[in-house]
Amino acid sequence: MSEDGVPSEAFKPKWEEAEGWVDRYGESLYRFALARVKDPVAAEDLVQETFLAALRGHQKFQGRSSLKSWLVAILKHKIVDHFRKSVKEKVLENFDSLADQAANDFDNRGKWKFRPQHWAVNPAKLYEQKEFMDILYECLARLRGRLADIFMLREVDGLSTEEICNELNITATNSWVMLYRARAGLRRCLEDNWMDTK
Repeated sequence: MSEDGVPSEAFKPKWEEAEGWVDRYGESLYRFALARVKDPVAAEDLVQETFLAALRGHQKFQGRSSLKSWLVAILKHKIVDHFRKSVKEKVLENFDSLADQAANDFDNRGKWKFRPQHWAVNPAKLYEQKEFMDILYECLARLRGRLADIFMLREVDGLSTEEICNELNITATNSWVMLYRARAGLRRCLEDNWMDTK
């Protein structure tokens, strides 16, 4: 059954009904995106991209899940794409900004122009959790195919094997293999990018 009480197999979104999607699902999709990207503007953009992708591909909806689940699945792909793009941009940004920062913070002899104040808290501990999450999302963005999706569905969204199989249209055996590969890939990436720095 869909959320509207219509059997899922018989339910197909209609172009004419699309303007109601924003009212019905916009807020929950926005909260879902914001919880993951932590940026209100980016979350809004991702939700808009989700609705556009759903409108363009509404013929592909097969009615095996509710319309909301289908929209969330599209949004999850958009979020992973967002992190993939930000990983590439971050590399270029960091290179230029480090050179600019060094020029502004030090004098010609390499000494601080203004000595940093001592902090009462340990900034490394405060930043550690955010740094880990950034690296985790970078590692997710590096996974091939739908491996990031299956990891997010299981570990972040807490879906069961049956729900994952319905969402991704795969068998249980395939889901276990994909989940194993996702975890192994993340483990290698985290060992290279997180554990080596600790």
